[in-house]
Amino acid sequence: MVSIAKIVISLAFFLGMGVIGHVYEEEEYHTKDPREEVIEAWYMDDSDDDQRLPHYREPKKFVSLDKLAKLGVLSCRLDAAKYENDEELNKIRETRSYLYMDSIEVCPEKLSNYEDMIKKFFEEHLHIDEEVRYCLEGSGYFDVRDYNDVWIRIWVKKGGLIVVPAGIYHRFTLDSSNYIKAIRLFAGDPVWTAYYRPYADNLPARKQYVEIFGLRENTAHHAINE
Repeated sequence: MVSIAKIVISLAFFLGMGVIGHVYEEEEYHTKDPREEVIEAWYMDDSDDDQRLPHYREPKKFVSLDKLAKLGVLSCRLDAAKYENDEELNKIRETRSYLYMDSIEVCPEKLSNYEDMIKKFFEEHLHIDEEVRYCLEGSGYFDVRDYNDVWIRIWVKKGGLIVVPAGIYHRFTLDSSNYIKAIRLFAGDPVWTAYYRPYADNLPARKQYVEIFGLRENTAHHAINE
């Protein structure tokens, strides 16, 4: 399980790389963050339509990547074309102790038991370790819960790397392109184990996440600009 000290170090490292950027309100003008070309986020509507659709609210309500960082969701942009010899990726791996790396392709033609796996990925869950994904081709949606238990949809495209912290409730789905190829990075054993809600509420990883990020679940005054 990820310790409080490791998460603090992780935040400091990403700040040092300049990937957190500068804070802004969605209503204000701001300099374009280069990460926004490969990673975007917004509050989702409550529709039960196809999960692969964007599910924008009306009007649209975007979420800055800096505000995602306040939830522990870190991100950066890398050059996917040179991932095999990328010094920046190697630096991230070394600093954050990502010792194991592999790749996965999610699409009907490449993933065994595709329909079952897509349903499994989209069921709300958490992990006791970070989930780190680096998109090499295609795109997909990572949905995470905010302080108010509201879904934020994160669209990760080619070149986007996202760190989903241990203990946060989230889910994954493909978008309408129906394809993503991503690198998976692990600090420990390369195991993907999901713990589903509500059972996971009492796991140490969940309690630690709430403690680290100061969550007061189900209280409106802790929402992100809601």
